[in-house]
Amino acid sequence: MNYDNQKIYTKKGDSGNTSLIGGSRVEKSDLRIEAYGTLDELNSFIGLIRDFSIEMEQKHTLLAIQSHIFIAESLLAADSEKSLINLPSLSEENILLLETEIDRMNERMPELKHFILPGGHPVVSYCHIARTVCRRAERAMVKLDLFNEKQKLVLKYINRLSDYFFVLARYVAKDLGVAETLWKI
Repeated sequence: MNYDNQKIYTKKGDSGNTSLIGGSRVEKSDLRIEAYGTLDELNSFIGLIRDFSIEMEQKHTLLAIQSHIFIAESLLAADSEKSLINLPSLSEENILLLETEIDRMNERMPELKHFILPGGHPVVSYCHIARTVCRRAERAMVKLDLFNEKQKLVLKYINRLSDYFFVLARYVAKDLGVAETLWKI
């Protein structure tokens, strides 16, 4: 595709509709748009987290996650089985990457005995924001009719991803020497 002459605006969405992959037009308030739009928001927060001084290994993992989220967005934007055929897929290996990273980070963490209040450092807070945006995307996805296994794997990936961000927040706080704020009543 030649992007040199392509305008960013099409004016096709001015009436509140947009196209899914496959050509179907839906309201911009459609749950499918909400789900992949929330993933797009999550992707922006991940970019912000990557901009901080964190371990290079974490930056590489976050970059891979951003790519996986783009794949997830395209899968959620597909309007039919036919539309999914040429789209990339997530895999169990992508989920295993998250689980491996969670386990690796958890090895350095003290046992969790209380809820943690977000805060202490901007990057820690952004990790918690990413976790909550991820959960919001998951809630939207649960309401969808996920008609294909490719799409159902997205739900599993996003569920694991929110766990990853919780552990990442704790891990980064420990690396920065920031005390966790425990919720005690």
